[in-house]
Amino acid sequence: MVSLRSTNDFVRLLQTEGELHVISDPVDPYLELAEIQRRVVAKKGPALLFTNVKGTKFPVATNLYGSEKRIHLAFGPKPVATIQRLAKLAKEIFPPRFSKLWKERSLGLLPFQVGLKQVRRAPVLSGSFLSTNELPQVVSWPKDGGAFVTLPLVYTQHPESGNGNLGMYRVQLFGDKTVGMHIQIHRGGGFHYYEAEKKGESLPAHVYIGGPPALTIAAVAPLPEEIPELVFASFLMGEKLRMKKDKTISPYPIVADADFALIGSIPPYSRKPEGPFGDHYGYYSLLHDYPYLDLTHVLHRKDAIWAATVVGRPPQEDHYIAEFLQDLLSPMFPLVMPQILGVWAYEESGVHSLAAAVVKERYFREAFMGALRILGEGQLSLTKCLLVTNERVNLKNFSETFKVITERCDPRTDFFIFSHISQDTLDYTSGTVNKGSKLLWMGITDANAPIKFPNLPRDFTGNLKDKRFSKPKVFLPGVLVVEGSAFTPNDQLANRLLEEDLGRFHYVFLVDDSLDAVKTDSDFIWTMFTRMEPASDVYARTETKGNHIAYQVPIVFDCRMKPWIPEVLLPLPETIKQVDTKFGKIIDSIG
Repeated sequence: MVSLRSTNDFVRLLQTEGELHVISDPVDPYLELAEIQRRVVAKKGPALLFTNVKGTKFPVATNLYGSEKRIHLAFGPKPVATIQRLAKLAKEIFPPRFSKLWKERSLGLLPFQVGLKQVRRAPVLSGSFLSTNELPQVVSWPKDGGAFVTLPLVYTQHPESGNGNLGMYRVQLFGDKTVGMHIQIHRGGGFHYYEAEKKGESLPAHVYIGGPPALTIAAVAPLPEEIPELVFASFLMGEKLRMKKDKTISPYPIVADADFALIGSIPPYSRKPEGPFGDHYGYYSLLHDYPYLDLTHVLHRKDAIWAATVVGRPPQEDHYIAEFLQDLLSPMFPLVMPQILGVWAYEESGVHSLAAAVVKERYFREAFMGALRILGEGQLSLTKCLLVTNERVNLKNFSETFKVITERCDPRTDFFIFSHISQDTLDYTSGTVNKGSKLLWMGITDANAPIKFPNLPRDFTGNLKDKRFSKPKVFLPGVLVVEGSAFTPNDQLANRLLEEDLGRFHYVFLVDDSLDAVKTDSDFIWTMFTRMEPASDVYARTETKGNHIAYQVPIVFDCRMKPWIPEVLLPLPETIKQVDTKFGKIIDSIG
């Protein structure tokens, strides 16, 4: 496989493979470019190269990773196969036998193929300019606070240990030589800044855009803290990552083949307003004070292409990245967490709002121990709602998984809500930032009763008397979706729904639009789990036994929009019309 060291390399490969559409007409980076991208993504179309973007000399490439084929072209089958072999060898190596080791002898070459190497010349140092104003000023949504780098690769090092972290923390272009740094407290870069700030020191930082595709994937991979993302990128590339040391530019080594590098330092105790930003949850994340990066250098390759994406209500381009990473890393989960057979985070929920797992149940409540292990592991610890079963179910199939859970869950013993704990920064369902609750929903097979509730209702035969309720829809046996009037503070509508005749349904979801919510699995996941905070929005009759809260069915989930949840992302009508007029025929021609 040919090494892909830059966005230009990847774009040329995609063009050769018929996976690229070039748009040479003038395109406005303010809303117009993003609307084109979203429409092409909705059609499952190709990558896009905009060669005539207003306000910049640099071409912009989007939707680079928006299909399984393009992911395969970027990385090939080798990384997945190697991870599977490593996981298998780790399980079978004891007792060690020569035949086993010899069979996997090629794995012994990995240390010589993976890692970092120093080079004398770095393409990213070929060009420079004085202001970020010369970069593409892409604004994706009408209420965004400005232009953002949407595929930023932020590199920092721990102030004491020197251990590095590459993460994707959004970067707002404030203009000239300052950019916003949305470094969240739960991430590696956030830990590094915390340590630097404690010492009263600035934290050096690099923001890369483009370069080897493997760099982008490594930045978003949910790796344990002990695994350096740069080394993981090298593993995905199948060769050592090229680095350049230049102390006159930065105390850190520089990724030689990046398309762009924004280099500077983040001062301690200083903040600037950052946002709003239309995020991958499908809502705006709001304006908050965040650290910022004072730039000393803005560097680029001679053939630089600005790599970008557009996030919004799932599924978008990042859907394919999330699936690839989970498929790639899933063989390692049983090694890191021996009680876990499989985990799947649903990208349709914004990733952290919902995950499901298959766990072992070799003794009473081992599954519970396994669930706690998941909720304490790296980025999985941000999971808000976790479904757990010991049935060998296809976790990627949400309906199948959820049906297994609902048929096997006795809420009196298998339904847990944990309050007053950390929550993902981008999840506003609790009405506060970084604070919330978690739901653990277990559906465990008992040897004496494999299915606890085999006859859950498939049709709604109940009677909704309150006129504020309408359009009941069955999503799955035992799972009902009811449309309710718009939320008002203290309206107690969810409690009122508990008093209705719900026809033996165990789980009832109260929504603003029941027809939209049940169209597909993706619509159900997005509607229910991005608008519900367990501690505030779960309603049921309960008993307390031995300090355990036993929930009685039916359980009602209030998944209506609340005033504190930011707006759903919608394009402006004039942007839609503008794109229709200027690019409608081009988009229609894209298969």
